[in-house]
Amino acid sequence: MSLPELLPAVRQLPASDKLRLMRILAEELEPDEDIYPLQPNRIYYLPTPYNSFGVGRLLSPSVDI
Repeated sequence: MSLPELLPAVRQLPASDKLRLMRILAEELEPDEDIYPLQPNRIYYLPTPYNSFGVGRLLSPSVDI
């Protein structure tokens, strides 16, 4: 059965069955497959609003800070 044939049936499942299906499929993935976009033991810097003074004013100009 191909994915386009399977998707309509999956979309009709209740949420609990969809979650169970996701868990089953995730467990069947091979850990050696290159499916992870991040590399282990590497530092990734993510921008956050912490210590970004004035960001609140830019995001909410109607609020007096």
